[in-house]
Amino acid sequence: MSYKFLDHATDAIIEINAKDLKEAFSVAADAVINLTLDQNKVEEKSSREFVSQGKDLYYLLYSWLEEITFVIITEGFAIKRIEFNIKKNDFYQIHAKVFGESLDLEKHNFKVEIKAPTFYDMEIRNEDAVYMRFLLDL
Repeated sequence: MSYKFLDHATDAIIEINAKDLKEAFSVAADAVINLTLDQNKVEEKSSREFVSQGKDLYYLLYSWLEEITFVIITEGFAIKRIEFNIKKNDFYQIHAKVFGESLDLEKHNFKVEIKAPTFYDMEIRNEDAVYMRFLLDL
């Protein structure tokens, strides 16, 4: 399980290798959180819940990244930990519960504001292991 930031002039490109989909989505969340703030400085004082969904894995990943960004940036909630499950029926769905506290720009060492995830150059391979690559507009 790993992620790395690839070189890009103005945005963030994140590449993930994981053993399965759940781990890949967990690593994607951690990458977004740590790009935005210092996750290890966040305390678990309260929680929030949200649902992400998509017609396929690409739309699910986009929705997932968008929800995490929304919770941090728009709702001002610093995320320490996420519990979630992925379900697939006619579409993919993630039910998530995030634990953390109100965002404090100084305490949490706020780094950069993510405007939005993008579909540009997004790649997902779900074979023996999972590979993901996505771009975040900063």
